[in-house]
Amino acid sequence: MFQRAAVVAVSCGVLLAGCGSGASGTTDEVISNLIEAGFPAEGIRVADGAVYVGGDAHVSLEASREMLDPGEGSHELHRTTNIVGLNVATICVNPTATFRSHSRLMQGLELALANYNALGLRIRFIQGATASCHAMITAATMTGAGGSAGYPSNGLPYGRIYIGTGLSSYSLDRVEHVITHELGHTIGLRHTDFYNPSISCGTTGPGPEGVGTVGAIQIPGTPPPTPGGSLMNTCIPPDTDGEFTPSDVVGLNFIY
Repeated sequence: MFQRAAVVAVSCGVLLAGCGSGASGTTDEVISNLIEAGFPAEGIRVADGAVYVGGDAHVSLEASREMLDPGEGSHELHRTTNIVGLNVATICVNPTATFRSHSRLMQGLELALANYNALGLRIRFIQGATASCHAMITAATMTGAGGSAGYPSNGLPYGRIYIGTGLSSYSLDRVEHVITHELGHTIGLRHTDFYNPSISCGTTGPGPEGVGTVGAIQIPGTPPPTPGGSLMNTCIPPDTDGEFTPSDVVGLNFIY
C-alpha cells in the first residue's frame, strides 16, 4: 500500500491537469494501477476527473484494477510501451519493386490494410507513397514463408516489414494473416503469448520472449491467449482466415 501511494505522488508531478490536493481517491487509484501495469507516467492525463492514456483512451477504475488481476479473465493482449503518436493519422505502406512482382503478396497486402481500415481507428493505412503520408512503412521481401518487423519509436511506426516470398505458394488467407500480423508489430502489438509461445506453437515453438526493453502492457478487455484466439499469437493456426479476432478488435480499438 505504501509503495502504491508513493507511485501516485511521483506520477502527479508529470500530469498536465487534474492532479494535486483536489484529485479524488478514485483518480489516484486509477493512476497508480496504470503505473503498476506498465503505462509510462508521462502518457497519463487527467481531464474532468477522468483518466486517459494514449491521448484519448479513457480508463475506468474497474478496467485499471483488471490490469493488475492475474487470475482467470486477466487481460492478455499486449502492446509495447511505445505506440504511434497522435500526430500520425495516415500510414503509407509502400511495397518495393520485388514485393510488387509477387501477385499473391500484393493481394495479401491489400487485404491486410483493409483489415485495419475497416475498424475505423484513428490511424489509417494506404498503399503507396503520397503527399498525405504522416509515416511510411516499406514492404520488402525475404526468403522463407514468414515475416518480420519491429516496434514503434518516437511516435512513428516501425519503418519496414519483411514478408517471405515462400508465402506465394500458400493460401491467400495465410498471406493476409502474416502481413496483418507484421503490421501489428509496427504499431506496437506484442505477441499475445510472448511469455509462453507454446500456447499457439505447441512444444515445437520458440521459447518465451520476455518483456525486453520494449515492454509488454496488458490491454484491457482482452482475454487470455488461446490457439487461434488472436492474429498476434506467435504461431499461425492451419485454418486461419486472415481476419482479426474479436479480441484483436477490442485491443486495437482501445489503443487507437
